[in-house]
Amino acid sequence: MENPFPLYAEYNSWMNEKLYTTAGELSPTELRENRGAFFGSIFGTLNHLLVADRIWLQRFAEHPNQFPALQWIRQLPKPTALDEVLFDDFSSMKEHRKKMDATIQDWIASLSESDLNHVLQYSSVKGIPAAKPLRLVLLHFFNHQTHHRGQATTLLSQMGKDVGATDLLLLIPNQNGGR
Repeated sequence: MENPFPLYAEYNSWMNEKLYTTAGELSPTELRENRGAFFGSIFGTLNHLLVADRIWLQRFAEHPNQFPALQWIRQLPKPTALDEVLFDDFSSMKEHRKKMDATIQDWIASLSESDLNHVLQYSSVKGIPAAKPLRLVLLHFFNHQTHHRGQATTLLSQMGKDVGATDLLLLIPNQNGGR
């Protein structure tokens, strides 16, 4: 089977662009209004995705290959809570998201088969140690993003905002070369 992770990274970037474009149509008050989601508001949900991605990318940066694409991630403060607020304003959050998505795509493109087979050792935010194959942890990484983006798109939909088509299938090329 072909390595699916470059496609997942492309999908992640594509969907985040759509999500942030649509969320950008809202006022700061609308973005921060508690709507009963896991992380309260649309802003809180988008912030959580950045926090979780940072946590995971910092764990991935500890890989013995010390991936150059993750160098700047190593320099960032480590979040201590899954709802830690990283940015006070939406435009800073959006710029960081774009940079992070480009980093994810660059890093994923650099991974070899042996990198994917590496057993990643890390501790959870609660300090619980784990040792899991990077290939399987990446499935969680991308699935987690999809899960919370689904929540954000639902919240936007409830406000009458449509992010458009969201299916990964749209990025999978047809066998005849078209999409």
